[in-house]
Amino acid sequence: MIKVEDIIVGYFRDVNILQGVSLQAIEGQITSIIGANGVGKSTLLKTICGYLHPNEGKIFLKKEDITRLDSYEICRKGISYISQRQNVFGNLTVEENLQLGAWTIRKDKTLVRERLQRNVNRFPVLAEKMKNRANTLSGGQQRMVEIARSLMIDPEVLILDEPTAGLAPRMAKVIYENILTLKHEEGLTILLVDQNIRQAVEYSDYIYVLELGKNKSDGSKDKFKDLKGILWS
Repeated sequence: MIKVEDIIVGYFRDVNILQGVSLQAIEGQITSIIGANGVGKSTLLKTICGYLHPNEGKIFLKKEDITRLDSYEICRKGISYISQRQNVFGNLTVEENLQLGAWTIRKDKTLVRERLQRNVNRFPVLAEKMKNRANTLSGGQQRMVEIARSLMIDPEVLILDEPTAGLAPRMAKVIYENILTLKHEEGLTILLVDQNIRQAVEYSDYIYVLELGKNKSDGSKDKFKDLKGILWS
């Protein structure tokens, strides 16, 4: 679904954070990127989503070159991105937050209502909170709002940057179970970064490890369960 080839990119012209990173996110699977802080995991996600343009390398979505597209164009291609920092509009209701995710289809009122209902079905805990301000929700519920908002465009690919950051273990597990449901029941392709390595390995189909802006290793979760001593030493 997504293929990244030898990406070199940084925030300043002559300082590259990523130095030739490659990966593939297979359709209908959960692919995780793990590694220490500062190795370029979030930078890689931002580059795939068009917030940064690489100095070298290519990015493909279903064999289409999207390397130079801007973020709004990539969104229209069917990729939704949720950033590391929680990003709900606190003074708006849950329903209004979700409607903002439907901006590109806002003229089709029937479709917007259908997408709202679909997200209520996906996240039943939000059903009774649709008229509540988002800033009255717990951290985990706000993360659900972000995920639901990103799904309003009915994407094929969901990209998440540390979806469980700052959440209690119980709520983090709920978020991952929701992600797993999106994979199994709706066939979403999911690419994510998480500092919780054990959790990422448990729920992922395939894992990439980055080190100092480069690929270190990759493989199925079975491979990494056999390498716990290396990953968590």
